[in-house]
Amino acid sequence: MDAALSLEQKAALVAGGGFWSTVGVPEAGIPSVVLTDGPHGVRRQTGGDDHLGIGESAPATCFPPAAGIASSWNPDLVERVGRALGEEARAQGVGVLLGPGVNIKRSPLCGRNFEYFSEDPLVSGVLGAAWVRGIQSTGVGASLKHFAVNNQETNRMTVSAEVDERTLREIYLPAFERVVVQEQPWTVMCSYNRINGVAAAENHWLLTELLRDEWGFEGLVVSDWGAVDARVPALAAGLDLEMPGPQADSVQAIVAAVKAGELDEAVLDTAVERVLALAARASGDRAGPDHGADDADLDELDHRIPAAHHVLAREAATESIVLLRNEGAILPLETAQAIAVIGEFARTPRFQGAGSSQVNPTRVDTALDAVSSIAPVEFAPGYSFDRHVDAAPLIAEAVAVARLSDTVLLFVGLPSGDESEGYDRTHLSLPAAQLALIEAVSAANPRTVVVLTNGAVVSLEPWHDSVPAIVEGWLLGQAGGSAVAEVLFGIVEPSGRLAESIPYRLQDTPSYLNFPGENDVVRYGEGVFVGYRYYESVDLPVRYPFGHGLSYTVFALFDLEVSRDGSRASVTVTNTGERPGAHVVQLYVSPAPSEVARPRRELRAFEKVWLEPGASTRVEFELDARAYAHWDTRTSGWVVPGGEYLVEVGHSAHDIALTAPVRRHPPAPGKLTLESRVAEFLAHPVTGPLFARAADGAGADGGINLLDMVASMPMRRLMRFPGVGDAFKRIGPLIAVANNPVVRGVAGWWQRRKRR
Repeated sequence: MDAALSLEQKAALVAGGGFWSTVGVPEAGIPSVVLTDGPHGVRRQTGGDDHLGIGESAPATCFPPAAGIASSWNPDLVERVGRALGEEARAQGVGVLLGPGVNIKRSPLCGRNFEYFSEDPLVSGVLGAAWVRGIQSTGVGASLKHFAVNNQETNRMTVSAEVDERTLREIYLPAFERVVVQEQPWTVMCSYNRINGVAAAENHWLLTELLRDEWGFEGLVVSDWGAVDARVPALAAGLDLEMPGPQADSVQAIVAAVKAGELDEAVLDTAVERVLALAARASGDRAGPDHGADDADLDELDHRIPAAHHVLAREAATESIVLLRNEGAILPLETAQAIAVIGEFARTPRFQGAGSSQVNPTRVDTALDAVSSIAPVEFAPGYSFDRHVDAAPLIAEAVAVARLSDTVLLFVGLPSGDESEGYDRTHLSLPAAQLALIEAVSAANPRTVVVLTNGAVVSLEPWHDSVPAIVEGWLLGQAGGSAVAEVLFGIVEPSGRLAESIPYRLQDTPSYLNFPGENDVVRYGEGVFVGYRYYESVDLPVRYPFGHGLSYTVFALFDLEVSRDGSRASVTVTNTGERPGAHVVQLYVSPAPSEVARPRRELRAFEKVWLEPGASTRVEFELDARAYAHWDTRTSGWVVPGGEYLVEVGHSAHDIALTAPVRRHPPAPGKLTLESRVAEFLAHPVTGPLFARAADGAGADGGINLLDMVASMPMRRLMRFPGVGDAFKRIGPLIAVANNPVVRGVAGWWQRRKRR
């Protein structure tokens, strides 16, 4: 720590200097750092600071938001997008770009789902790590967010997410853990909400014990904007930088606490060191004390952004598109057809979410222009974004156009007001006027292709069966219009796969009865059974499962091989169709039977492969012990129960093509105490046989199995019952023998031998 810094200067350094910048101390050679949104584009504000996406910002490439690009299942693509974002951030004098968001899509109603990747922690973690790797390769820092359990917008600044330990470890923390351990993001952003009653900004277990001590995080912890209520407790918990600034009351509170001996100055010094380290990393080889861009630079920014980034945005958008349905191979389109384009979204696209991540795009491609450049079309808006407009004349016009066409491209989806940061949705339906339009147009022309625009899942009912083809377009960024046209005409093959399930009904979703909570508390009562983990476990049909997506060609899986210990698996993928294309090979693990309730299957690896017609490739996966493990609350650690698991390879979470068994040996028996249950004594190779003989001698009336009756009892309580056998009474010496390390090792070996 620089001794020249006063206590007041140090306190100021851990509070923001401006809405988007840290405090600079020019006389001490400490530069200010610019931090700005967002995950799918650089939102460097040039007007007033507002954090809501309202103020003007410099032009930047708008890539597909996370909801879209997650459907690519392509970490290499995501890394390239991250690298492009880093290049643009550097050009704008930005030191840290606030992203990625890796929170789990617990409910399809979350208003910010467009900014998150998946309902699955592996997909979220792998893609999040790729994003961080890409952006930080350019010398710009990432800000992994929102740490943690930020899965709704309702009362997001005050709600307490009540989540049990196992669910945290298996669902809501692994994506953060993967990104931190693999990529060391420069910063981690704490969330607004409370976790089990403790604010994330003041949660010492979260920010210090878990993030730093267990995962080894080396960077800086920053607050979400406005997440700090009490600066001193937050600082003590491990929150290094409060944003936005300036925060005079926070500075005063820190100074007062140090002077009063209520806060160890060493805690402040540690946070300051992290702020200084961030400033040093962000400054790099840039000139000037604050490395910001002046107005002239920003005015000319659109000329300095490479045109290649728009091409990359289009590539990312095409890989984000999911072909859900294609009955009768109506797609790809032929240019000789008479094509109708219906829907205001085709002319006025919605390509990103609303709120703090809203980007000022360098250009925007519309689907209407893109389709028109390939084939002649007739257009009708079909609906208006002004819901006070009479829908009937617009629908009538659309029907007339549809009847005169060979094929209809019908663009529908969620207007910007239907989903946004700051509030959650209350239903999954499309607007009523659009539902009426789908019904009327599909009745007028059975060759209707529905193209969706939405940042989160929408219901496909009741119209799904009335149309032969459905294209899930998500929010595709500024090049989305061209991307959609290329996929519709087969210029680019559809290769997206769903990163979240599409249910039949909102009532079917696992969090339905517990979202968004009440009285500032939301209970995560579904536990680890989130998304497809729930649907597959209870055998509940969905409209389209996690991992689903069609191609214009056909892929087959052959020859699944798994090593004896389950650490390696390989499978052959063949393109058996007549067109080139890409397929996402998905590997799931189905658990061995155990006393712990576990999902029927969980995604443990995936890879996207590109193949010419008739070509094959061998895909290999490595699986560590975590692929078979669950979190054990008794030992506060990962445990792999013994038994037979299934390694499953398929096309989605529901469409499994190949399976192979893997036997995992049980761990060595745990230590026994008088608090251990009778069942644990019975399972132990030393104590089990003796107790079984004692129970046989005790007998029971009415065919009742004595051991079944008492198996769940702690041994101490069983010993208090009169009449139990002598073996149960003379337990002390047996515990000492059973807990001997040598005996436990031999017992574990014997258990493994018996199972061979």
